[in-house]
Amino acid sequence: MKLLGTLQHKSAFLLSLMLLSLVVSTPAFAAKLAIVIDDFGYRKKEDNQILQLPTAVSIAILPDSPHGKEVANKAHAQGREILIHMPMAPISKQPLERDTLKPSMDQAEINRIIQHAINNVPYAVGMNNHMGSAMTSDRQAMDRVIKALNHSNLYFLDSVTIGNTQAAIAAKAAGVPSLRRHVFLDNVQTEAETRQQLARAIALARKNGSAIAIGHPHPSTVRALQQQLPLLPADIQLVAPSSLLKPQTEKPVQPEPPKVVPPTKSPQEPKPASWLKPAQEAIISIKKSTLINTLSNGFSSSEKKKLPNPPNPNSMDEIEK
Repeated sequence: MKLLGTLQHKSAFLLSLMLLSLVVSTPAFAAKLAIVIDDFGYRKKEDNQILQLPTAVSIAILPDSPHGKEVANKAHAQGREILIHMPMAPISKQPLERDTLKPSMDQAEINRIIQHAINNVPYAVGMNNHMGSAMTSDRQAMDRVIKALNHSNLYFLDSVTIGNTQAAIAAKAAGVPSLRRHVFLDNVQTEAETRQQLARAIALARKNGSAIAIGHPHPSTVRALQQQLPLLPADIQLVAPSSLLKPQTEKPVQPEPPKVVPPTKSPQEPKPASWLKPAQEAIISIKKSTLINTLSNGFSSSEKKKLPNPPNPNSMDEIEK
């Protein structure tokens, strides 16, 4: 019996340790991190290296790049999320891609260019901006871009190349799903910089529940991601950007018209209920009869003749009925 008790005690202890290890090793909440690699379609070697990273790493393809369609087909076969990396005009003077969107373009021209980009980047589910500080800071221009996207069922990821970007405001007004970049991985093209910015993205994801980082297929970025992604902490989940989208209503919510308040009426005296009226009349009749009898006692016989007769009791019974 003593041996049996000892074994039971040890078994319970071991079971407790196993349960504790499961609790410790499994995070109660995993923060979500989305990584998008821009400028795909030009550097075949680096593009293929990126395609060897976990499939949760998404890619953004320049629509007129020489290898764009080929890369899109490969990525789609892997189950990887694809975005159109849409060239948009910057404020500074730089060499521009063909069919770069400009604030001066009308709706028809923007529609044509975006449809051309959709045709050149098969399987795309979203779009983000390549450069674009002049375009994304112009509300009317972004309204036209978002309107074109609204017909294509694409979400918009704002690369945030300027502080006063209007992309999210325009997207919200039109009911188009949108996201916002939080970290650039490789503004400085060194492995150390990419590691540091990846750590910053992880910290933001832990703080806010999710974060989006954007990088480019530079050799230093590729090497840093190859080293660091297998070492992601257990509480960080690598996801595609579209998984961070919030549910959208079919149409933008319109403000409710002001309520018309009817003018207040002056308070009126409450009217007695209809069933009370006979009783009230009976009470008044009794009071009159009592008053007449009282006054009659003090009058002369000649004066009594002038007084009205008291009401007939039978008529009172009829009223109370």
